[in-house]
Amino acid sequence: MAKYIISASEAESMAKSKGLTVPQLLPSLVKSAQTLARPPISNFHVGAVGLSSDGRIFFGGNIEFPNLPLNYSIHAEQFLITNLAAHGGGPRLLYMAVSAAPCGHCRQFFQELRGVTDTQIVITDQPLENPDYKPLSSILPDPFGPYVLLDQETPLILEKHDHRLELKVKDESFIAQNENLSNGYSELAGKNDVELKLKALEAARESHSPYSGCPSGVALMDCDGKVYKGSYMESAAYNPSMMPVQAALVAYMVAGGVGYERIVAAVLAEKEEALVRQEDAARLLLKYVAPKCELRVVHCV
Repeated sequence: MAKYIISASEAESMAKSKGLTVPQLLPSLVKSAQTLARPPISNFHVGAVGLSSDGRIFFGGNIEFPNLPLNYSIHAEQFLITNLAAHGGGPRLLYMAVSAAPCGHCRQFFQELRGVTDTQIVITDQPLENPDYKPLSSILPDPFGPYVLLDQETPLILEKHDHRLELKVKDESFIAQNENLSNGYSELAGKNDVELKLKALEAARESHSPYSGCPSGVALMDCDGKVYKGSYMESAAYNPSMMPVQAALVAYMVAGGVGYERIVAAVLAEKEEALVRQEDAARLLLKYVAPKCELRVVHCV
């Protein structure tokens, strides 16, 4: 199974075996991160590897979806941050190695991390010996960041969020509307109905949505009945935001998901009267990547 996280003890052991520090180890792992990428449109494999403040190493690769607008793509750096946030990697990203210079979209998305100006980055088209780390602030001077719009106390992506949301009382059990949802998957989804809704609600509670005030979350279920959740994550610049369905797909891949077609049910939790709504975007993405998937929407208050 592809490896998206390396424990702190394993990272230390790997570095020691090579006579390196853990930050010096990161560039040598970038090629492994590139193998995790799925870019069927560009065929340009991007890998990102990060050392979190809890000592673990996290991986990310770029993901593209044929038949969909390019803005549905998941950038390797976004994948890395989503992976880190979902697995409690600590409040800081200390070091990062990437296979290519981050695009402006990703440089902006990094601004949602507290203390990101101190994060050290190396781009591995440079020589790997004695990696030349430099502060992330050097590649995005004068950034437009969260605190242009927020106060200093507002939690950022890697910090705890707890939107006090509850599901609306009136809600129906899972009823499959998609005739392609066959081979017992509708029954399986029905058995997992409560878990799917609660995981979507949990993801919505954890979402980073300080600019719109519209938290949302998605839970996906595969044909084995396993459930994966993803939280909405906004950017101060709006466009680099991560949709909850994208984050849920990242969770599915990190957990070992090998084919999107194995995703057969999904629940989106969001506010009914939200100014920023995820339903149509989630339906479009799932329509093409997982045509057997039935998406339901539940509303939060």
